[in-house]
Amino acid sequence: MWERLMELIILAPAILFALAIHECAHGLVADRLGDPTPRNAGRLTLNPLRHLDPIGTIMLFLVRVGWARPVPVNPGYFDNPKAGMIWVSLAGPVANMTGALSCGLLIRLLEPATSRLDIRIIAVLVAILAWGMIINLILAAFNLLPLPPLDGSKILLGVLPAGGERFYEKLKRWGPLLLLALVLVGRSLLWGYIFPFVRFFSFIFAGQQFSHFLGTS
Repeated sequence: MWERLMELIILAPAILFALAIHECAHGLVADRLGDPTPRNAGRLTLNPLRHLDPIGTIMLFLVRVGWARPVPVNPGYFDNPKAGMIWVSLAGPVANMTGALSCGLLIRLLEPATSRLDIRIIAVLVAILAWGMIINLILAAFNLLPLPPLDGSKILLGVLPAGGERFYEKLKRWGPLLLLALVLVGRSLLWGYIFPFVRFFSFIFAGQQFSHFLGTS
């Protein structure tokens, strides 16, 4: 019970940080491309309370996969709406990958300090950073799936040939249901995609895979 409580205490900052940088990045890129909508909605902030979706946040705590409240964007303000939406959509996963890289580099820097500092302090710091890296990697991988309303679907729409909008509209109708089924029923398929992504980039960024954090070897 105590270990579970400590895990949640360590996990909470990682989840809030990852969600905040993801959504803030969407808003910042849209703002730079001329869309005032995110700024007017007060979403150009790292305050996680401005971005939380109750169900998506709970899902992150329970099954390690979830989402935030989408930042409102009006592509009509962009010079090139299709290209603009691709950049805005990519911004969230790129922010998460950057956050994961930062955590991984800090883990590498902490390792030599284990001989000079209290090992328990280092263990807690590494656990916090490891969860920060893992949650950011999970969010990046999850959001790149080409299912509405995830970022990957908007990137897909941007690269579809002429007439692809009709296909996307059909996908948009069923996307949320397919996504919910994937999270709740098709978890083995979903994690079969996410686990290798997390393991690979954990090793690249931190020199360790941290597979035990996710209950896999």
